Amino acid sequence: MIDLSPLRHNRDFRFLFIGQSVSTLGNMIMMVALPYQVYSLTHSSYWVGTIGLVELFPLLFTSFYGGALADSLDRRKLLLGSELLLSLGSLTLLTSALLHNHQLWIILLAAAWMSAFAGLHRPTLEALTSRIVSKKDLHAVGALSSLRGTTTMIAGPAIGGVLLAKGGLALTYLIDLASFAVAFICVARMRADLIDDAEPSEGQIRAGEPKIPGFKSIVEGWKYAMGRQELVGSYVVDMIAMIFGMPMALFPAISETLGGPQTLGTLYAAPAVGAFCMALLSGWFKRFRHYGRMIAVSAVAWGIFIIFFGYATHFYWAVFWLALAGAADMLSAMFRQILWRETIPDRFRGRLAGIEMLSYNSGPLLGNFEAGAVAGWKGIQFSVVSGGWLCVGGILAAMLALPKFWRFKSQEPT
Repeated sequence: MIDLSPLRHNRDFRFLFIGQSVSTLGNMIMMVALPYQVYSLTHSSYWVGTIGLVELFPLLFTSFYGGALADSLDRRKLLLGSELLLSLGSLTLLTSALLHNHQLWIILLAAAWMSAFAGLHRPTLEALTSRIVSKKDLHAVGALSSLRGTTTMIAGPAIGGVLLAKGGLALTYLIDLASFAVAFICVARMRADLIDDAEPSEGQIRAGEPKIPGFKSIVEGWKYAMGRQELVGSYVVDMIAMIFGMPMALFPAISETLGGPQTLGTLYAAPAVGAFCMALLSGWFKRFRHYGRMIAVSAVAWGIFIIFFGYATHFYWAVFWLALAGAADMLSAMFRQILWRETIPDRFRGRLAGIEMLSYNSGPLLGNFEAGAVAGWKGIQFSVVSGGWLCVGGILAAMLALPKFWRFKSQEPT
């Protein structure tokens, strides 16, 4: 079973965990409302998929520089600032809903704004987490972070569906805005001098080094990542799986064939149910050291289950295959996190967290656009099934091209 000890003995991690749990729950609620609003306005899966494309472009710029900032400045202050900036996006959506000003460009602009500052938030969060926990807790922290994500992905869509039905868009966006306030308070309660006792000299600003990083700092982090095939493989596998095997942009249209709008929240939550079960039963992870193989095999399994989902004609079978896909994705994600946290030095943690964020965020964003575009060309089922097959084939090809990633084995003592 999952190890809860970091929550008991690490005060700062406990505050960070609680705040981000509430904030992520609000984000998951908003992520149901946003595509629902766009689909209601346009009745087009293409435009729902376009949300991902709009979110990707700002993320391409901010994730790299956000990681460099996290390696140079006060990570706690950066996280506080990013929470405030992200909340402005929710405030824009809330104001638009209250004024009944449902214009597509406002919705897309707010989505782009929040994606841009997520490029500052996520690398800082990852770098800060690595700073405040010891190496012996990395497996437990990875499992807890995954459990937090899956729990909110289950509860968020369910709550979002109820809020949309009972209170409308305004109440949904208000809840998301309030969640940022909770996250801000929790981060503010953390200590101001957050340094990992296990590595007190790592990640600190060297004498004479500028506090505001430049392009050279970003290139330095990029060169370090590209020079390690096990890291490159973890990025490539995830991007292939998400670009070709991510059909979530099609869920609003698929729900109409599986029982109507009331099934939409369940479709969004189904992968998280499988992921939650996998995270809950994660105690055995620390005994498995072949990280590359586990990441690749799990990603192939994701693609296979997505193929079965594409052929499902009954609501319960669709949910079943999505849940299995979510379990496989969680297994891959947790071993990626363990690999990153175990092997990347703290001085590069922020910059490489930016690269990681770009890999696991750009994949789903591009995947949603790809799914919507292919569905408009050849139909929904063709889009889902062909994407699953491309996912499986792409990962097998990547393993041939990246043998060191496939053979990677942890050197940490069990």
